[in-house]
Amino acid sequence: MANFYTDNPDLRHHLSHPLMKKIVALKERDYTDAEKFDYAPVDFDDAMDNYNRVLEIVGEICGETIAPNAESVDHDGPTVADGRVTYAPATQVNLDVCRKAGLMGMAMPRRFGGLNFPITPYIMAADIVSRADTGFENLWGLQDCAETLYEFGSDDQRARFIPRVCAGETMSMDLTEPDAGSDLQSVMLKATEQPDGTWRLNGVKRFITNGDSDIHLVLARSEDGTKDGRGLSMFIYDKRDGGVNVRRIENKMGIKGSPTCELVYKNAKAELCGNRRLGLIKYVMALMNGARLGIAAQSVGVSEIAYREALAYAKDRKQFGKAIIEFPAVAEMLSVMKAKLDASRTLLYETARFVDMYKAYEDIARERSLTADERAEMKFYSRLADALTPLAKGLSSEYCNQNAYDCIQIHGGSGFMKDYACERVYRDARITSIYEGTTQLQVVAAIRHVTTGTYLQLIESYDKQQVIPEAEALKTRLQAMTAAFDKAIKTVLEANDPAYTDFMARRLVEMAGYIVMGYLLILDATRAENPASFLRSANVYVNLGEAEVQKHESFIATVRPDQMANYTYND
Repeated sequence: MANFYTDNPDLRHHLSHPLMKKIVALKERDYTDAEKFDYAPVDFDDAMDNYNRVLEIVGEICGETIAPNAESVDHDGPTVADGRVTYAPATQVNLDVCRKAGLMGMAMPRRFGGLNFPITPYIMAADIVSRADTGFENLWGLQDCAETLYEFGSDDQRARFIPRVCAGETMSMDLTEPDAGSDLQSVMLKATEQPDGTWRLNGVKRFITNGDSDIHLVLARSEDGTKDGRGLSMFIYDKRDGGVNVRRIENKMGIKGSPTCELVYKNAKAELCGNRRLGLIKYVMALMNGARLGIAAQSVGVSEIAYREALAYAKDRKQFGKAIIEFPAVAEMLSVMKAKLDASRTLLYETARFVDMYKAYEDIARERSLTADERAEMKFYSRLADALTPLAKGLSSEYCNQNAYDCIQIHGGSGFMKDYACERVYRDARITSIYEGTTQLQVVAAIRHVTTGTYLQLIESYDKQQVIPEAEALKTRLQAMTAAFDKAIKTVLEANDPAYTDFMARRLVEMAGYIVMGYLLILDATRAENPASFLRSANVYVNLGEAEVQKHESFIATVRPDQMANYTYND
């Protein structure tokens, strides 16, 4: 039987990170939940055993049901009639299996019917589901919207809506519009307050993933006369109340099992979530950070299946009397694919752990006042999570696109045909660097952590850690890369030109990514039971990163602000 968790020892490695001990203790309130729920863990080992058991169930469902269904889902896709969406038959099977297994609302508290998982094992499940079917992960993964309800909804809203999500009802986040894509402050869907305190929504939303879901989080303009983000609020729309119809499903390149909808709101009843005017400024930003971590997990899952498909084909396909994996050109491609996969996965779970730490403290702060030390630690991890989330989303999505491309290339002409899964994987991968904020927008989010020193401070903390002797030479090279990165930052900042900083932002952010992931790989090798695989990827990745850092440093040293005009177009 195929199991997408047990067949990948790297997942257990990341789940066993030393920081998990503190994360789980915080999440479980020092295991006091065991007094209220008979299935709550009594200690750390019990909790880890629980996570492993659930992830084994996820892995089995993915290997035995979701992955085998992926081709038919891609072929059939969802349909729309009379304003309602019907999933592909196999998608409905997938959802039913996940519901019966209790895999909805995984990160929600037990009192609402959830599993009370930390973000890290939940994101691990998303990684596994995406490997099985990238489009289905969009439907299953939107349960993460419940986190926004939990953080910002009222006690009554939490009690009414979150148990429904945990029981298997689906969610969506209705943000974008025909004239408001990345520029969400231009949202114009109109929200009008009624005398009874409810609201009515009118307008159109576009590109809404799972747009016919049961429970919607909706960004709408609540303040008359406003045109910017300060006039937007967040609302909860319940499909049971009616008033929203699906005008059409987009005919997409990939992730075809996930219905991307255009929605028409006609006097749809809704209720305010949180406070007025904070919809974009606070709530959507929190929602998007969670979504971006989810897309990073999705990207890692795509990289995983792309690598596995390419490796299996290269071992099986024979040309000129031998398997093509024996040709250096193919072997190199595979080694680079594996290095990018391992690098993006180690960054994903480092980010997830940082998110876990600060969110655990935020949750505790709802119950009692934090101590000064706890507040400081929450702020510390919040800053790191804020720095690594755009890095993880941006670079992991680019890597998964590169790996999907190389998977096709290794298959040769066969990869261009629908006979092999890589053709679908290639189409599914493309959206990851676009939705929930393009790679270019991730650079915008990340560059301030370059210029304020967040990445350099994090790198310094990694450099202070001991590594195994086999990784010492790599560490020395990473130190040299860090010096080049620091020099490049100073060169850009000394120009004192915001436009120049924006122009060089991508290069600086990529340099940070190569160094951070290089260090994480050698630290993985240091604590791994079997360091060989991580060392192999670390060597390949540092070689790759070293060349890229040198290239970016040279470009920054050469192209000064007065030369930027050569890179602009006025046609």
